[in-house]
Amino acid sequence: MPRKIFVNLPVRHLGTSVAFFTALGFSFNPQFNDANATCMIVGEDSFVMLLVEPSFATFTDRAIVDARRQTEVLVCLSCDSDQKVDTLVAQAVAAGGQAHRSAQDQDFMYGHGFVDPDGHVWELVHMRQMPS
Repeated sequence: MPRKIFVNLPVRHLGTSVAFFTALGFSFNPQFNDANATCMIVGEDSFVMLLVEPSFATFTDRAIVDARRQTEVLVCLSCDSDQKVDTLVAQAVAAGGQAHRSAQDQDFMYGHGFVDPDGHVWELVHMRQMPS
């Protein structure tokens, strides 16, 4: 049985995050939406829970990292083509995000990324061939 993955990310303003990711073409599961959280659908078995910081804090005894200044995690999503990678970065920038570093072409893989309004880094890759 395939496992599902739920990545939990703290956000400052839920509405801003929802608008940003909606502009990138993501949808949300209304069963898990309230004033403090939403469930962004990434794939059939992949989800990102966006939780306002006070709600996120109830899941941990540790300090919440300010992703605008520190990096705790890099979220990486696969894309179907180099063009899709570039399109998503352009959509992210148009929606208020920032490009992350420059595009990287490594023959077997093409990648680029963006930073969302809360400072989380999202890497995007098109695997032209899977390494063996």
